[in-house]
Amino acid sequence: MEKIAVYGSGTIGSCQATLVIGHGLPCTVVGHSESGLVRCRKAIEQNWDDLIAQGLATEKNKTAALALLTITNDPAALEGCTFVFEAVTEGCKEKQAVYEIITQYAQDSAIVASCSSSMDAEILAGLTGRPEQLLVAHPFQPVHMLPLVEVVRHQRTGEETLSRTMALLETLHRQVVVLNRSVPGFLVNRFAQALFRESIYLIEQGVTTAADIDKAVKYAMGMRYASIGLLEYFDAVGFDLESAIAKNVYPDLCDTKELQKLVLSGLASGKTGQAAGEGLYDWSKKDQDDFRLRKQSPYFDGVKEWTMPE
Repeated sequence: MEKIAVYGSGTIGSCQATLVIGHGLPCTVVGHSESGLVRCRKAIEQNWDDLIAQGLATEKNKTAALALLTITNDPAALEGCTFVFEAVTEGCKEKQAVYEIITQYAQDSAIVASCSSSMDAEILAGLTGRPEQLLVAHPFQPVHMLPLVEVVRHQRTGEETLSRTMALLETLHRQVVVLNRSVPGFLVNRFAQALFRESIYLIEQGVTTAADIDKAVKYAMGMRYASIGLLEYFDAVGFDLESAIAKNVYPDLCDTKELQKLVLSGLASGKTGQAAGEGLYDWSKKDQDDFRLRKQSPYFDGVKEWTMPE
């Protein structure tokens, strides 16, 4: 079994570590500040408390899992590690520095799986002296709950790197999709940006509200595509009908290549979303704990597959 580390103690890193120790595997988290380590441990404990509250884990599981966890600012803790999830800031300078540290301390054969959501895998490969041992393994928040991982290869990704990554992700009960080359946004973020763009356009045009768009997506698209695939549905409807719909709809779809006025206005006013307290919604009127649990609730059953430590 791989000896696993997570480089990065933020939200993604803490959830990735929760997943690893939740499968009874030791995990070392490497951060860069004492305050970051405190936040990381608190986040991991909160993740476990949420699982316990849903009857998906016990206090005994939590105690045993936390005993498998090492959180430190000392990169020497990477010694002997064979698989490192890199979850640091989206910047070439920051990632290159981390890759140099991993090369210095981890095993020579160590795989680096970047959790990047936006950086081209080819660019990342150019930041390390061991490109054949690097690929992207992009998870989705909350990482320990949502099972999908986008594995993105680049031209020099080794076959052993791919096979070992797939084996580990399967052990962690992840659902993996593989991209043979990197494209901006990979798969899911491309789909999401298309929906975001059209949704913002419809709000700007006065067609409907954010709340009603969310209702339409949740109770039609969300429920439909939770049970059948998007392209299964396309085939079920048939090319003839889908072509007729496309001819009517395509000409009216938003096709802007620029940030929209609604978004620019929010950036200018500081009303930038949940963290700011207001964006498309007034978050002061929302229950934050309820929102956090709703983000996780579709994936609760998947946790039952974990091999939790006791």
